[in-house]
Formats: sequence, C-alpha cells, structure tokens
Amino acid sequence: MIAALPMYDWPERRAEVDAQWVVVRDFLRARSVEAPEALTRETGDLLEFWKRSDLLFSQTCWGPMEEGLADFVQVLGQPRYDGVVGGRGELYSSAIVMRREDAESDTDVPAPEDGRARLPLDLMRGLRLAYNVPDSLSGFIGISRDLQAAGSGVGIFSRLVETGGHRASIRAVSSGSADIAAIDCLSWKLARKYEPPARGLAVVGWTGKRKGLPFITAKDTPAEVVAALRDALESSGLTRVRAC
Repeated sequence: MIAALPMYDWPERRAEVDAQWVVVRDFLRARSVEAPEALTRETGDLLEFWKRSDLLFSQTCWGPMEEGLADFVQVLGQPRYDGVVGGRGELYSSAIVMRREDAESDTDVPAPEDGRARLPLDLMRGLRLAYNVPDSLSGFIGISRDLQAAGSGVGIFSRLVETGGHRASIRAVSSGSADIAAIDCLSWKLARKYEPPARGLAVVGWTGKRKGLPFITAKDTPAEVVAALRDALESSGLTRVRAC
C-alpha cells in the first residue's frame, strides 16, 4: 500500500508532513494495518496516482472528484480550516491576489463572514489570470463559478495563464507575467511565510467558501481499514478532521 500527502507538502514543510504521517502510520500499525514506512513523493501524474488500487491514504481536491475521481476512491474525512483566514470548519475559500501597486488599496480585503464571494469585477476586467490547473476548485473552478453567478465568466480576463501550481501562480503575478490569481486560503497562509514574492501581493477579493480538500483511500480499501484510517485521522496530528 502507498500513501502521499501532496497538496500542502511544500519543501519547507516536509519534516512537519513526515511527522504527521508517522503518527498516522503508527496508529494504523497498532490496528494491524500494514501502513508504509514513508510517504510517497514520486507521484507522477496526480490524477492517475489517486486512481491506484493500492492507495491507502492521500488528499485530493473536489475538482478532480467532480470529474470522475470519485468513482475510484472513498472519502475518509475533511480537514477543518478554523484558524486560517478565509476558512471556517470544513469550508475554505481562495484569496484573489494582485500586485500591491496595482490594487486599489494597501489594505487587504477581509474574508467575508457570510462565506459569499467578494469579487472586484471592475478591477479584474481585462487582466491576465494565473491559475494552477484547470481541474483545481480553488485556483480555477471556484472563481469561474463565482464569476458566472455574478453574471460574468472567465471571459472577463484578457488571458488565462496556466502555471501548474499555486506557488507558480504567485510568482507569475509578482513577476508581471500575469496580473491576478486565486490562491486557496491555506496555500496563501503558507505563501506569506515561505514564498517571498507573496509579500508584494495584496488580497483584493475572495471566492465563495466551498468544501476543502478531502482525505481519500482507494475504492476497494476494506471497511475495517477505512474505519482505522478515520480513527487515525481523528487521533493524529491531523486533528482538524471530520469523518464523512
């Protein structure tokens, strides 16, 4: 069996992520589950990785889940985003960021308490949107749906720039190869700590709150192992979890 936590496994956090896995692994082994010694980081194409029949434990995004991944996996639980600006319970949103000198104010726009999108439509019009991947709920799908609900759409942007990752989107906006991006609130929190270009960006709006990144296991993982995994999540350093 294999395990991976690729979504927030930034190089600066790998010791922390590894330590979280050790707690989960040892809990599972105490329940007679043959958990791998270490996390897999050579995942290759993530969509294909998540579909593997030997997937014991991982974390994904609801974008791929909506596009067919749900047929291959079981959801174990949801992380909780309490304590992260833009998050509440199992819900998270994305910060809409621009270069600070191009924003209308030096003050970051606060995350709305009601969880609804806060879109600076006039400011966004004609800009180049940097986004990580097309099936990302936080980076592309969410803002697309919010724009549609506001009577617009991604056609509001002059160009769409696919970057491959949230950190790359932040760098694209900072460097001037794009103008605006939607960065999920936990990635934005990490970027403010670890990604120097983020310090020159301002939050100009927020997407609406949606369910965060679910923890998953393979579709055919036995029920007793699923139960052990859910108990491990509740008992481990990944404490912000609600079993589904």
